Amino acid sequence: MAGDQKGKAKAEQAKGKAKETIGRAVGNERLIAEGKAEQSKGDARQAKEKTKDVFKH
Repeated sequence: MAGDQKGKAKAEQAKGKAKETIGRAVGNERLIAEGKAEQSKGDARQAKEKTKDVFKH
């Protein structure tokens, strides 16, 4: 399960980065904001999983 969540975190981060990059390329502020939000969501998920790993061992 933890590996699945870590994968989701990486996917969210990558998707967010792509959205942000595309938004910057076309000058779309909303797309940039959505991308940053997805990256933050992925960062939070990754931090949660790392915390769970620390307490697991």
